Amino acid sequence: MTPMPERPTAIPRPVLGDPRAVPVIGTDADLPPLPPQRLAPDFLRERLALAEGRAPHLPGDGVWVGWGPDRDPTAAGVLVPLRQAPGGLQLLLTRRTEHLRHHAGQISFPGGRSEPGDADVVATALREAQEEIGLDPSVPEILGRMPVYTTVTRFQVTPVVALLPDHLNLRPDPAEVAEVFEVPLSFLMNPAHHRRHQVTVEGQVRRFLSMPWPAPDGREYFIWGATAAMLRNLYHLLAD
Repeated sequence: MTPMPERPTAIPRPVLGDPRAVPVIGTDADLPPLPPQRLAPDFLRERLALAEGRAPHLPGDGVWVGWGPDRDPTAAGVLVPLRQAPGGLQLLLTRRTEHLRHHAGQISFPGGRSEPGDADVVATALREAQEEIGLDPSVPEILGRMPVYTTVTRFQVTPVVALLPDHLNLRPDPAEVAEVFEVPLSFLMNPAHHRRHQVTVEGQVRRFLSMPWPAPDGREYFIWGATAAMLRNLYHLLAD
Protein backbone atom coordinates (compact mmCIF):
# COMPACT_ATOMS: atom_id res chain seq x y z
CA MET A 1 0.00 0.00 0.00
CA THR A 2 1.26 3.48 -0.83
CA PRO A 3 2.66 5.19 2.29
CA MET A 4 0.37 7.81 3.79
CA PRO A 5 1.57 11.35 4.54
CA GLU A 6 3.08 11.90 7.98
CA ARG A 7 0.67 14.66 9.03
CA PRO A 8 -1.86 14.19 10.38
CA THR A 9 -0.96 10.91 12.07
CA ALA A 10 -3.45 8.21 11.19
CA ILE A 11 -6.12 7.63 13.79
CA PRO A 12 -8.47 6.51 15.32
CA ARG A 13 -6.30 4.11 17.36
CA PRO A 14 -4.25 6.84 19.13
CA VAL A 15 -7.44 8.78 19.89
CA LEU A 16 -9.82 5.95 20.75
CA GLY A 17 -7.37 3.49 22.25
CA ASP A 18 -8.64 -0.05 21.73
CA PRO A 19 -11.80 0.27 19.58
CA ARG A 20 -13.07 -3.06 20.93
CA ALA A 21 -13.33 -1.44 24.36
CA VAL A 22 -15.45 1.49 23.17
CA PRO A 23 -19.03 1.04 24.46
CA VAL A 24 -21.65 -0.41 22.14
CA ILE A 25 -24.77 1.75 22.22
CA GLY A 26 -26.91 -0.42 19.97
CA THR A 27 -27.30 -2.40 16.78
CA ASP A 28 -29.51 -1.88 13.75
CA ALA A 29 -31.52 -5.08 14.04
CA ASP A 30 -34.63 -3.07 13.15
CA LEU A 31 -33.39 -2.89 9.55
CA PRO A 32 -34.03 -5.97 7.38
CA PRO A 33 -31.21 -8.20 6.10
CA LEU A 34 -30.78 -8.12 2.34
CA PRO A 35 -32.42 -11.09 0.59
CA PRO A 36 -30.28 -13.36 -1.62
CA GLN A 37 -31.53 -11.84 -4.88
CA ARG A 38 -30.02 -8.50 -3.87
CA LEU A 39 -26.69 -10.13 -3.19
CA ALA A 40 -26.21 -11.47 -6.72
CA PRO A 41 -23.68 -10.02 -9.21
CA ASP A 42 -26.37 -8.89 -11.68
CA PHE A 43 -28.20 -6.91 -9.01
CA LEU A 44 -24.95 -5.34 -7.83
CA ARG A 45 -24.15 -4.28 -11.41
CA GLU A 46 -27.59 -2.70 -11.73
CA ARG A 47 -27.38 -0.73 -8.49
CA LEU A 48 -23.77 0.33 -8.91
CA ALA A 49 -24.58 1.69 -12.37
CA LEU A 50 -26.93 4.14 -10.63
CA ALA A 51 -24.51 5.05 -7.83
CA GLU A 52 -22.57 7.81 -9.60
CA GLY A 53 -23.37 11.17 -8.04
CA ARG A 54 -25.41 9.61 -5.27
CA ALA A 55 -24.79 10.85 -1.72
CA PRO A 56 -23.58 8.04 0.57
CA HIS A 57 -25.61 7.12 3.63
CA LEU A 58 -22.47 7.71 5.72
CA PRO A 59 -20.35 10.42 4.06
CA GLY A 60 -17.33 10.08 6.30
CA ASP A 61 -15.65 9.89 9.70
CA GLY A 62 -15.96 13.59 10.45
CA VAL A 63 -13.12 15.93 11.37
CA TRP A 64 -10.87 15.76 14.40
CA VAL A 65 -11.01 19.38 15.58
CA GLY A 66 -7.55 19.44 17.15
CA TRP A 67 -5.85 18.92 13.82
CA GLY A 68 -7.31 21.96 12.10
CA PRO A 69 -8.17 22.23 8.38
CA ASP A 70 -4.53 22.20 7.26
CA ARG A 71 -4.51 19.32 4.81
CA ASP A 72 -6.07 19.15 1.37
CA PRO A 73 -8.26 16.13 0.59
CA THR A 74 -6.42 13.26 -1.12
CA ALA A 75 -8.02 10.87 -3.62
CA ALA A 76 -7.80 7.16 -2.84
CA GLY A 77 -9.30 3.93 -4.11
CA VAL A 78 -9.98 0.59 -2.44
CA LEU A 79 -11.04 -2.70 -3.99
CA VAL A 80 -14.16 -4.42 -2.64
CA PRO A 81 -13.41 -7.93 -3.97
CA LEU A 82 -16.23 -10.45 -4.13
CA ARG A 83 -15.95 -14.13 -4.98
CA GLN A 84 -18.85 -16.38 -5.91
CA ALA A 85 -19.06 -19.46 -3.68
CA PRO A 86 -21.72 -22.20 -3.35
CA GLY A 87 -23.26 -20.37 -0.39
CA GLY A 88 -23.26 -16.96 -2.05
CA LEU A 89 -20.84 -14.11 -2.53
CA GLN A 90 -17.83 -13.91 -0.22
CA LEU A 91 -15.98 -10.66 0.52
CA LEU A 92 -12.19 -10.77 0.65
CA LEU A 93 -10.61 -8.61 3.35
CA THR A 94 -7.08 -8.22 4.64
CA ARG A 95 -5.64 -8.08 8.13
CA ARG A 96 -2.66 -5.75 8.23
CA THR A 97 0.56 -6.76 9.93
CA GLU A 98 1.12 -5.67 13.53
CA HIS A 99 4.42 -3.86 12.95
CA LEU A 100 3.04 -1.21 10.58
CA ARG A 101 3.11 2.38 11.76
CA HIS A 102 -0.37 3.12 10.43
CA HIS A 103 -3.46 0.90 10.89
CA ALA A 104 -1.45 -1.98 12.36
CA GLY A 105 -3.52 -5.15 12.73
CA GLN A 106 -6.65 -3.57 11.33
CA ILE A 107 -9.08 -5.15 8.90
CA SER A 108 -9.25 -3.33 5.58
CA PHE A 109 -9.91 -3.46 1.88
CA PRO A 110 -6.85 -3.55 -0.38
CA GLY A 111 -6.22 0.02 -1.46
CA GLY A 112 -4.49 3.33 -0.93
CA ARG A 113 -4.00 6.82 -2.24
CA SER A 114 -3.99 7.62 -5.93
CA GLU A 115 -0.68 8.14 -7.72
CA PRO A 116 -0.04 10.44 -10.70
CA GLY A 117 0.31 7.44 -13.02
CA ASP A 118 -3.13 6.03 -12.16
CA ALA A 119 -5.68 6.59 -14.90
CA ASP A 120 -8.50 6.76 -12.34
CA VAL A 121 -9.53 5.38 -8.95
CA VAL A 122 -10.25 1.98 -10.51
CA ALA A 123 -6.62 1.83 -11.63
CA THR A 124 -5.59 2.89 -8.12
CA ALA A 125 -7.60 0.11 -6.48
CA LEU A 126 -6.29 -2.54 -8.90
CA ARG A 127 -2.67 -1.40 -8.54
CA GLU A 128 -2.88 -1.41 -4.75
CA ALA A 129 -4.54 -4.85 -4.72
CA GLN A 130 -1.71 -6.18 -6.88
CA GLU A 131 0.90 -4.69 -4.52
CA GLU A 132 -0.79 -5.85 -1.32
CA ILE A 133 -2.23 -9.27 -2.11
CA GLY A 134 -0.72 -10.16 -5.50
CA LEU A 135 -4.03 -9.94 -7.37
CA ASP A 136 -3.51 -9.85 -11.14
CA PRO A 137 -5.23 -6.59 -12.25
CA SER A 138 -6.56 -8.30 -15.39
CA VAL A 139 -8.53 -10.84 -13.33
CA PRO A 140 -11.30 -8.83 -11.57
CA GLU A 141 -14.51 -7.89 -13.35
CA ILE A 142 -15.33 -4.36 -12.24
CA LEU A 143 -18.99 -4.20 -11.21
CA GLY A 144 -18.98 -0.48 -10.43
CA ARG A 145 -17.98 2.29 -8.07
CA MET A 146 -19.61 3.27 -4.80
CA PRO A 147 -20.01 6.86 -3.56
CA VAL A 148 -16.92 8.51 -2.09
CA TYR A 149 -16.24 8.12 1.63
CA THR A 150 -14.07 10.71 3.41
CA THR A 151 -11.89 9.48 6.26
CA VAL A 152 -10.89 11.48 9.32
CA THR A 153 -7.42 11.74 7.77
CA ARG A 154 -9.07 13.52 4.81
CA PHE A 155 -8.70 10.75 2.24
CA GLN A 156 -11.57 10.75 -0.26
CA VAL A 157 -11.95 7.02 -0.82
CA THR A 158 -13.83 5.50 -3.75
CA PRO A 159 -14.73 1.84 -3.14
CA VAL A 160 -14.49 -0.16 -6.39
CA VAL A 161 -16.61 -3.31 -6.31
CA ALA A 162 -15.20 -6.22 -8.31
CA LEU A 163 -16.08 -9.84 -8.98
CA LEU A 164 -13.25 -12.36 -8.75
CA PRO A 165 -13.04 -15.83 -10.30
CA ASP A 166 -13.64 -18.92 -8.19
CA HIS A 167 -9.98 -19.88 -8.02
CA LEU A 168 -7.33 -17.35 -7.08
CA ASN A 169 -3.57 -17.42 -6.77
CA LEU A 170 -2.93 -14.62 -4.30
CA ARG A 171 0.50 -13.67 -3.00
CA PRO A 172 0.04 -11.33 -0.03
CA ASP A 173 2.95 -9.01 0.70
CA PRO A 174 4.16 -10.18 4.14
CA ALA A 175 5.47 -6.69 4.91
CA GLU A 176 1.93 -5.32 4.84
CA VAL A 177 -0.63 -8.12 4.96
CA ALA A 178 -0.77 -10.72 7.72
CA GLU A 179 -3.60 -12.64 6.07
CA VAL A 180 -6.38 -12.55 3.53
CA PHE A 181 -9.72 -13.98 4.65
CA GLU A 182 -13.31 -14.20 3.46
CA VAL A 183 -16.59 -13.15 5.07
CA PRO A 184 -20.02 -14.06 3.66
CA LEU A 185 -21.53 -10.94 2.12
CA SER A 186 -24.89 -11.99 3.57
CA PHE A 187 -23.45 -11.67 7.10
CA LEU A 188 -22.20 -8.14 6.42
CA MET A 189 -25.44 -7.09 4.74
CA ASN A 190 -27.48 -7.96 7.84
CA PRO A 191 -27.76 -4.82 10.03
CA ALA A 192 -28.36 -6.98 13.10
CA HIS A 193 -24.58 -7.52 12.92
CA HIS A 194 -23.86 -3.77 12.72
CA ARG A 195 -22.90 -2.48 16.16
CA ARG A 196 -22.87 1.24 16.93
CA HIS A 197 -20.15 2.57 19.24
CA GLN A 198 -19.84 5.98 20.90
CA VAL A 199 -17.20 7.59 23.10
CA THR A 200 -16.23 11.12 24.10
CA VAL A 201 -12.53 11.95 23.76
CA GLU A 202 -11.10 15.38 24.54
CA GLY A 203 -14.61 16.80 24.53
CA GLN A 204 -15.46 15.41 21.09
CA VAL A 205 -18.06 12.71 20.53
CA ARG A 206 -16.79 9.99 18.20
CA ARG A 207 -19.08 7.36 16.70
CA PHE A 208 -18.25 4.37 14.57
CA LEU A 209 -19.62 1.02 13.41
CA SER A 210 -18.23 -2.45 13.91
CA MET A 211 -19.16 -5.78 12.35
CA PRO A 212 -17.27 -8.48 14.29
CA TRP A 213 -17.04 -11.65 12.20
CA PRO A 214 -16.93 -14.95 14.16
CA ALA A 215 -14.93 -17.15 11.80
CA PRO A 216 -15.59 -20.92 11.65
CA ASP A 217 -12.20 -21.59 13.29
CA GLY A 218 -13.27 -19.69 16.41
CA ARG A 219 -11.37 -16.47 15.78
CA GLU A 220 -13.10 -13.09 15.69
CA TYR A 221 -12.21 -10.48 13.08
CA PHE A 222 -13.07 -7.00 14.32
CA ILE A 223 -14.23 -5.11 11.22
CA TRP A 224 -14.74 -1.47 12.16
CA GLY A 225 -14.22 2.19 11.29
CA ALA A 226 -14.05 3.25 7.66
CA THR A 227 -14.20 -0.34 6.39
CA ALA A 228 -17.44 -0.99 8.29
CA ALA A 229 -18.86 2.38 7.24
CA MET A 230 -18.26 1.66 3.55
CA LEU A 231 -19.92 -1.73 3.95
CA ARG A 232 -22.89 0.01 5.55
CA ASN A 233 -23.03 2.32 2.54
CA LEU A 234 -23.11 -0.75 0.31
CA TYR A 235 -26.04 -2.08 2.34
CA HIS A 236 -28.08 1.07 1.73
CA LEU A 237 -27.10 1.18 -1.93
CA LEU A 238 -28.51 -2.34 -2.37
CA ALA A 239 -31.46 -1.95 0.01
CA ASP A 240 -33.02 1.31 -1.24
